[in-house]
Amino acid sequence: MIQLTRINQTPIVLNSDLIEHVEVTPDTVVTLTGGQKFLVLESPQEVIARVIAFRRSILAEASLLDSTSGAAGDGEPERGKAAS
Repeated sequence: MIQLTRINQTPIVLNSDLIEHVEVTPDTVVTLTGGQKFLVLESPQEVIARVIAFRRSILAEASLLDSTSGAAGDGEPERGKAAS
């Protein structure tokens, strides 16, 4: 989820996985896969940067969890490898 600001200064939180495209008309318009459109104050570059930062945070958290709980992630040995 990313937080953006509607054109009327109201914050909005969007599921970044549902963003279909972002365009400038001259305002920034974020269109979701369901057809909803949102006018936001952020530039397209800022929207992209927030999506990238959000996805990086997910990957970093997953990597941290993998490193603390083992590669399988659930305490079970990986397939093809014997438990030690």
